Amino acid sequence: MSDLNYPDDLRYTTDHEWIRDMGEDVVRVGITSYAQDALGDVVYISLPAVGDTVAVGDSVGEIESTKSVSDTYAPVAGEVVAVNDALDSTPELLNTDTYGEGWMYEIKISDPEALGGLLDSAGYEGQLD
Repeated sequence: MSDLNYPDDLRYTTDHEWIRDMGEDVVRVGITSYAQDALGDVVYISLPAVGDTVAVGDSVGEIESTKSVSDTYAPVAGEVVAVNDALDSTPELLNTDTYGEGWMYEIKISDPEALGGLLDSAGYEGQLD
């Protein structure tokens, strides 16, 4: 697992998603390097729509790879304010730039305190074993 990384400036979920605080109660969501490695080559992704209101744990889309199809879940509650349209034509960004251009969507969170309940990088790596 040494080739996979988990940046310290992100928060994580046990569903293998990362959350980056973008400021002004907006967070960016993507999948971790562990998740993209387990999925294999991503060939398609469906994302929530801008304006969707989501609750923690809601299924908000799916990722299809050469190995399987996996649901994605909202890590926080709020309103979807942006989606990464680049993933429509280049879903492999989830594999090649997991923490950068491979982000999936942004949520304006309804409860900023919810971020405190998410895992830090050490906590996330610890639960992988």
